[in-house]
Amino acid sequence: MTMPYFTFNTAFLLGILGLSLHRTHLVSALLCIEAMMLALFTALTMFSSSLNLPSTAMSPILLLTFSACEAGTGLALLVATARTHGADHLQNLNLLQC
Repeated sequence: MTMPYFTFNTAFLLGILGLSLHRTHLVSALLCIEAMMLALFTALTMFSSSLNLPSTAMSPILLLTFSACEAGTGLALLVATARTHGADHLQNLNLLQC
């Protein structure tokens, strides 16, 4: 495994580890998800540039677009929970209560 691929895999695994360990605030969970998406973007960019195929050149842009949509949705949920619950603690969120 080359050094860039090792770095991208390590960054993705650190994002998963942060998401599983630091689940106190919604902001930290969203940042870990964004770190995972950034690692996927860099790996996909590296993969598509090494292939030199025109059909794979658009996939990093699509991933970045979906990542921006995911970030916007996450921030909207963060604002909505901060307004209704007063904080962004994940312990206060219960899906069984309305």
